[in-house]
Amino acid sequence: MDAKVAQLREMRAKVEQGGGASRIDKQHAAGKMTARERLGVLLDEESFVEVDAFTEHRSHNFGMNKVEAPGEGVVVGYGMIGGRRVCVASQDFTVIGGSLGEMHAHKICKVMDLARKLGIPFISINDSGGARIQEGVDALKGYGDIFYRNTVLSGVVPQISVILGPCAGGAVYSPALTDFVFMVSGTSNMFITGPQVIKAVTNEDVSVEDLGGALVHNQTSGVAHFAYDDETSCLSAVRALLSYLPANNLESPPYLEGDDPVDRGLEHLREVIPEDPNRSYDMYELVESVIDQGTLLEVHPWFATNMIVGFARLGGRPVGIVANQPRERAGCLDIDASDKAARFVRLCDAFNVPLVTFVDVPGYLPGVDQEWGGIIRHGAKMLYAYSEATVPKLTVIVRKAYGGAYIAMCSRHLGADMVFALPTAEIAVMGPEGAANIIFRKEIGQADDPQAKRQEKIDEFREQFANPYVAASRGYVDDVIDVAETRTRLYNALETVFSKQELRPAKKHGNIPL
Repeated sequence: MDAKVAQLREMRAKVEQGGGASRIDKQHAAGKMTARERLGVLLDEESFVEVDAFTEHRSHNFGMNKVEAPGEGVVVGYGMIGGRRVCVASQDFTVIGGSLGEMHAHKICKVMDLARKLGIPFISINDSGGARIQEGVDALKGYGDIFYRNTVLSGVVPQISVILGPCAGGAVYSPALTDFVFMVSGTSNMFITGPQVIKAVTNEDVSVEDLGGALVHNQTSGVAHFAYDDETSCLSAVRALLSYLPANNLESPPYLEGDDPVDRGLEHLREVIPEDPNRSYDMYELVESVIDQGTLLEVHPWFATNMIVGFARLGGRPVGIVANQPRERAGCLDIDASDKAARFVRLCDAFNVPLVTFVDVPGYLPGVDQEWGGIIRHGAKMLYAYSEATVPKLTVIVRKAYGGAYIAMCSRHLGADMVFALPTAEIAVMGPEGAANIIFRKEIGQADDPQAKRQEKIDEFREQFANPYVAASRGYVDDVIDVAETRTRLYNALETVFSKQELRPAKKHGNIPL
């Protein structure tokens, strides 16, 4: 028995060494941790339990029968994050470049199936040269098996992709199918076709970083949700994100008792929101004052910055925040902002996270590019997402709420459970300036002083219609509140509607305007 135990230890040590000392050194020289080191940072100490450590590939083509691949280039298993169980897969770039073959994919699929059965999150750490060419269609089958499981797990358990190296070709579609994508500046990259192929086909010169680096996908494409300067910060952020999410779609998000009083006054906010509707202000000041202090975890912070989305806590309960940002494009809705908000709303609804929406929106962004780019289709995604969501939905109309954008930002008409408006709120089909030009066109045109008459009519429209009281008189707004009371009123409303139940007609699924 001692000899067999010694053999076991020897075999396990070989697997744990991955591609060997020289390749590990090369990994470190590139500023990257090994697959196992990453799991050590991500998971609670000593909590990782490995599965399928001794799996081997079955390929004999192109000399693969002579190639050893300890662990098949991926480390899989389960462990704890904050005392809660998760399933993990971490690709090992030191073993055949982390390339994905049949058995490599089989290991990943096995823990994905385990995550589904146990109802726990699945986290994939990607660092791979792509499909293992020597295995041909078996490698492609492996990707397909993973994509299928990504789709089956979607909305059932949280799925998080962490890109800590190359992720190219078909490999990118697994992260794209998951709920969140994390990247690290300088070492992470994602693209369908690399710089060399692009040069050959389109004659465009582009570097790997400019084509698919962390900044590009966090700021321009919107593929990724988070970017960090180093792997340790990135993996720590994954831990923080999971603290806002339930283990699966049948559980409530984890409550965390804090010491921030729910009745804390916000008198200073009376100076934050300008009386002049044409002046901008920073929506972050309002949001961060209302939520539990220091709890905002913004999602997509560099993409579509005219829209703010993220997780926070209100009285200890996790909530999803959606807010227009007046400092960027005046808070208008455009194609990217609509996509960003709709996706986040659907994610919150899938995992039972209540939604709190702060509205200051003058409308949809005008322009030929927006119309030709499909703002009608993209804007409809927000309407669909909010209408479909059955989680508690609270809305605060801060200032402007005009036209179709008023409806889209979780109005009562899309199923908001409680709608509050501040005294500064302006709810109308359009802004007073545009409305006066249309409604009072004749009077303005016939006046001795058209400019003075126009201003008179603008002021008249604003006083009569561009205020919260007309909507409140119809029951579309539940109450007009002092901004200083916003935190207390939202907390009380959340506690009231948290246990809501809402049934919808039975159907296979809806047809969101993708």
